[in-house]
Amino acid sequence: MTLRKLNSVLLITLFAAGCTPADVPVDAPPAEPEATASAAADPMAEFGTLASNVFFYYADLDAAHAFYSQVLGLRTAADYGYAKIMQVAPSAFVTLVDAAQGMHSADEPKTTAIALVTDQLDEWWDHINTQGVDMRSTEYSPTQGSAHDGFVAVDPEGYLLEFERFNPHPENERFVPVLDGLPTLYPEPGTSNVPTGLGFKATIVWFYYNDLDAIQRFYEDVMGFDMIVDQGWTKIYPIGPAGFLGLVDQSRGMHRYTEQKGVTLSLITGNIDGWFGYVAGRKDIRMRHDAVVDEELYRAFVAYDPEGYFLEWDVFKSAPANDTLLPAIEGR
Repeated sequence: MTLRKLNSVLLITLFAAGCTPADVPVDAPPAEPEATASAAADPMAEFGTLASNVFFYYADLDAAHAFYSQVLGLRTAADYGYAKIMQVAPSAFVTLVDAAQGMHSADEPKTTAIALVTDQLDEWWDHINTQGVDMRSTEYSPTQGSAHDGFVAVDPEGYLLEFERFNPHPENERFVPVLDGLPTLYPEPGTSNVPTGLGFKATIVWFYYNDLDAIQRFYEDVMGFDMIVDQGWTKIYPIGPAGFLGLVDQSRGMHRYTEQKGVTLSLITGNIDGWFGYVAGRKDIRMRHDAVVDEELYRAFVAYDPEGYFLEWDVFKSAPANDTLLPAIEGR
């Protein structure tokens, strides 16, 4: 399968931590958009993405950073004090945020999970079970002929981490060739507890919905996402070269629907003005911001999907603080 054109880039000040500028109250109703909708028939193809990112929010940011860097071996692509941008795979990130400065509190339901896609599933199981990690999966039993295998661990504040391998299977006929073409990102030698040879090649951020049919229409017809895996009660879409979004029927997933959700999905793009013109111009998308936030190090804006998940678009500017992050976004 050929990915759609995947056309820079997070928030370093309050926005990088998933924060709202002081003149935009957290609970303010979204402003009525004044922009005219872009004529784009396919915004994902026209405006594109460069990388994917997801924000998680913590009461103890230092402990979370130690876990992700030492136990999982993730590289710190940028450290802004209150936000640590961790590189999971080429062009795929998790940002750990001090909840005291974020758009979400540490007490909000963590109605999300992230799949860490790897070819070394057996070895990761062995490693994780030596690290004193809280496990949701008490057993790991790969099944011959299964579409995917995996197990679930829990991070220090309750976010679910699904270690997952996708296998050759009719369900994955488009997905496995894409994964096979992705390099594995390994920890930098000597920087973590992770044994040599273990790494990740992609992420899937899972969101949980009441009305899966309606949300599928939104992400396909409005956002222009191209489904790559249909598991029936889950749908998976590329949102970056190594990042994917999974829509899940909450009645069958690991989480049930919640009104609040302690997570923000970020699309890192090279064409934020195109995206803003399109998103703000639609009457079926609620906006958190009525203009693109333009600061020294970034440009960004936030909207909501139909069931309340926060969607953020980011472009990073060339600056010393972004020197490590920018090559990582490009997959270097």
